[in-house]
Amino acid sequence: MGQPPCIVIAGPPGSGKSTVGPLLAQRLGVPFRDSDDDIVARAGRPIAEIFADNGEPAFRALEEEVIAEALAEHDGVLSVGGGAVLAEGTQKRLVGHPVVFLNVGFAAGVQRVGLSTARPLLAGVNPRATYRSLLEARLPVYRAVATIEVATDDRTPAEIVDAIARELALEETQ
Repeated sequence: MGQPPCIVIAGPPGSGKSTVGPLLAQRLGVPFRDSDDDIVARAGRPIAEIFADNGEPAFRALEEEVIAEALAEHDGVLSVGGGAVLAEGTQKRLVGHPVVFLNVGFAAGVQRVGLSTARPLLAGVNPRATYRSLLEARLPVYRAVATIEVATDDRTPAEIVDAIARELALEETQ
């Protein structure tokens, strides 16, 4: 038998992937990996710089490559960037992995991301409208790839981890 499938944490900016992922890994006693960290390490520069210098398509190609490698070799919790699930190749590779969609509402998401310019897709004239459009466009994709959906509004990271752990245990018994 091969290695256990990697547990993937997905969701829009502000959903809690970078906070919840390491906590879930710790709870399950497995390693944590963040695809954004892998991209920065591979490129040798920040994501915002990759977007600015090379454009979103180049970033997405690198992201897809890094996630393919992580899914093949990582046996813990993997947090993926908010737009990673938009790539068809990544969607196909996620099949067979538990995929946790951290669902965040507009108000909570805006509060959490602070509409920071460090997030390239939210930079621009009207970041609130951009964030709303991003949530609306990606929601069906997140739901299509997810095996578990957890609402994150009005929940602490520990409560979110508890909810994910319960759902993972239910998934294993089915």
